[in-house]
Amino acid sequence: MFNFGRAILNYCSSLRQHALPPLCLLCSAHARCGNLCAGCRSDLPHLPVERCPKCAAPSRAAEVCGACLAHPPAFDRVLAPCAYAFPLDRLIQSFKYGGKLAAAPALADLMWPVVSAEAAPDLIVPMPLGAQRLRERGFNQSLELARLLAARMDVPLARAACARVRDAAPQSALPWKERDANVRGAFVCTADVRGYAIAVVDDVLTTGATLNELSRVLYRAGAVRVTGWVAARTLAPEH
Repeated sequence: MFNFGRAILNYCSSLRQHALPPLCLLCSAHARCGNLCAGCRSDLPHLPVERCPKCAAPSRAAEVCGACLAHPPAFDRVLAPCAYAFPLDRLIQSFKYGGKLAAAPALADLMWPVVSAEAAPDLIVPMPLGAQRLRERGFNQSLELARLLAARMDVPLARAACARVRDAAPQSALPWKERDANVRGAFVCTADVRGYAIAVVDDVLTTGATLNELSRVLYRAGAVRVTGWVAARTLAPEH
């Protein structure tokens, strides 16, 4: 069911942004470029250059990290500009749970230098959202990011290629070790993706369990490469 109240608020916000100078989404200072001021941009928790080539976690000499060596992920790799930490976590939470859709362009801008440096995929797929959470939020945050990146890269967006067929407990509410089982069998792919290199867009990567499960589904459907594009990735305690 469409959330009309949230749509009206975002429409009013859009009108304000076009009529007045943009304000920073984090501190409300004037933002000369995009929706973040220079100070907040500099405070973002950017990931170091040396990171795991599979999961994007900080890694000495950019080697494959111990977690990926012990349990190789199904996906090819993850591209992420930042760690999921202050103040970026506030922005993502306001977007995801507060319906602040104005955050989508700021997050897409943050992701763009990282994803555009790689070879373009054949198809962009947003991480599917379960029916219950879609009703609660009124939108799929991953689709909003995927829409912006697909248009900017001029790559087809397959918004309905995959679906979540089983609602489960929120991953954020579970211990890390239980998250793989929580999403097992949660997705289906109904599109013909044989021979395609696919980028799956999501807001945050935590353990990688959700991306891992969707990657398995896409590979079974014939995809040749699956890369995760996320705005931020959570760092394990040892990082």
